[in-house]
Amino acid sequence: MTPAKRAFDLWTAAMITPFVVPMILIIALVILLRDGRPIFHAGERMRTPTQGFRLWKFRTMRVDPADTGASGGHKAPRITPTGRWLRRRRLDELPQLWNLWRGDISVVGPRPPLRLYVERFPGLYGEVLKSRPGLTGLATIAFARHEERLLARTRTAEETEAIYGRTCAPRKARIDLIYQKNRSFCFDLNLIRKTLFPSAR
Repeated sequence: MTPAKRAFDLWTAAMITPFVVPMILIIALVILLRDGRPIFHAGERMRTPTQGFRLWKFRTMRVDPADTGASGGHKAPRITPTGRWLRRRRLDELPQLWNLWRGDISVVGPRPPLRLYVERFPGLYGEVLKSRPGLTGLATIAFARHEERLLARTRTAEETEAIYGRTCAPRKARIDLIYQKNRSFCFDLNLIRKTLFPSAR
């Protein structure tokens, strides 16, 4: 990550912290009262092909110690009503402000993958993770809704893994590589605008 990109990340974090922290506190209280503990979910994601970190989100599902892999239709029964509301608005990702401050992720970049997919597709992610993972990115904007529709149809973990491995991971990686080849400050600003104002896409 260039010093300029990191400086922009820190400036963005400083600008949004006064607004995001109160929202985090309110949502945390709602989850505690409605769904109990744990309030947060910290799952491992990859910053580089070999270096992982804990990505923070609000807990949106009932806890399953055996939970692994991509989220598909087979996990839908575990989503809480509060979690469904948060996911629809992407508010479950607000705690990633902490990851932004730490430098685990940037504002714009590929979404950080799970270790198992990085190990399964080392060639793809070896290239993708030359860019610091981000809160949002080209693949998020271009493919996330289609991915949700594809995975919403799955009924078993095996079916989810098959579709994610065959279709989602390769397509997102190709889109992330397009971003990597064309990234610039103006491109990042345009992706941020399209994330904040989806109707402007």
